[in-house]
Amino acid sequence: MSTLRARIVGLVGQFDLPEGSAAPLRALLDVVERDPTAPTTVTDPHLGVETHVADSLDGLLVPELRAGRVIADLGAGAGFPGLVLAVALPGARVTLVDSVGKKCAFMRRAAEAAGLSNVAVVHARAEDWPEGTERHDVVTARAVASLSVLVEYAAPLLALDGHLVAWKGARDAAEEADGAAAAAATGLEPVRVDAIPPRRGAENRHLHVYVKTALTPAKYPRRPGMARKRPITG
Repeated sequence: MSTLRARIVGLVGQFDLPEGSAAPLRALLDVVERDPTAPTTVTDPHLGVETHVADSLDGLLVPELRAGRVIADLGAGAGFPGLVLAVALPGARVTLVDSVGKKCAFMRRAAEAAGLSNVAVVHARAEDWPEGTERHDVVTARAVASLSVLVEYAAPLLALDGHLVAWKGARDAAEEADGAAAAAATGLEPVRVDAIPPRRGAENRHLHVYVKTALTPAKYPRRPGMARKRPITG
């Protein structure tokens, strides 16, 4: 067994993934390696298995995400974590949302290559996607924006009691305070921050979890671009 296959099989066991998950995970890494339009600098599958696959699977450490059945991955880029979560959670419907058409085209090819029938790709800005309003029990975001911006993006898309799970690096008190302020303004509340067990290349990673406890005020989402231009602060 090759080192790469052994690592993939190890992750399947570590995260208790469904039988047969190794093949589509490998297919995703192969697409990233072969496709010259892949929107990531990490194309070597031996690196990608950590950067793309293991890091995405870390989201399953959040029970609310593992229980998700209608998931939106915002700013999905190359499709991580959304494509990996679709492999891990075959009973869930995962929508990958990105504002860049070329990235959306790549994600569609990757989903097809991996045989993922539970994936949809939406070419839109998160704050300009009315069809997604209040339809999701989980929203994910990885390396997209500050917590304040992510909260504002996610809040209108979440159903009541739905959760935002945001991948972040080292904790930042000021950023977390801004995230809490945005949550208070949009109907969310911070739940907790889960530390990811360190591994090479991810020594200081955290998952920030928020829950939607009230309806999001009608003024949100603000028009496209405003969340970044004038973020809610604490």
